[in-house]
Amino acid sequence: MRSLIRSTLAALTVATTATLMTGCMMFMKPPAASEFGRTRVGMAGVYRATITPAGDTIPQGVLQQWTLHLETVAGAPVDSATVTIDGGMPQHGHGLPTKPLVTTVLGNGDHLVEGMKFNMGGWWVVKFRIASAAGADTVIFNLKL
Repeated sequence: MRSLIRSTLAALTVATTATLMTGCMMFMKPPAASEFGRTRVGMAGVYRATITPAGDTIPQGVLQQWTLHLETVAGAPVDSATVTIDGGMPQHGHGLPTKPLVTTVLGNGDHLVEGMKFNMGGWWVVKFRIASAAGADTVIFNLKL
């Protein structure tokens, strides 16, 4: 009898947790329109970054290249940096469908990012974690596709 009660309680706990987590993700509201710019300052205030997709728009379902321009907040271009890229859809609870990378330093603060892909419309978040002699910072972009 005790094992039946324990099993039932465990199942209820798992179901409740899953429901709460799904509900929280689905009710996350996208940021205000002012938070969707293509130039952003990092969370620690070390870098200013600008993303430039290959075209005027960011397409869905297409593997694409971007240029990431990095500079210090004082305006000095940053070429020697380690950049990692992550992101996803906060309302859906999943990450990017690819693992984008900075493949080439183009100079004057520009970096070629390859492997960007967004498989559906909606609110996406792309995070660039940057480390250089200027310091470490994370620049976050909100995208509406």
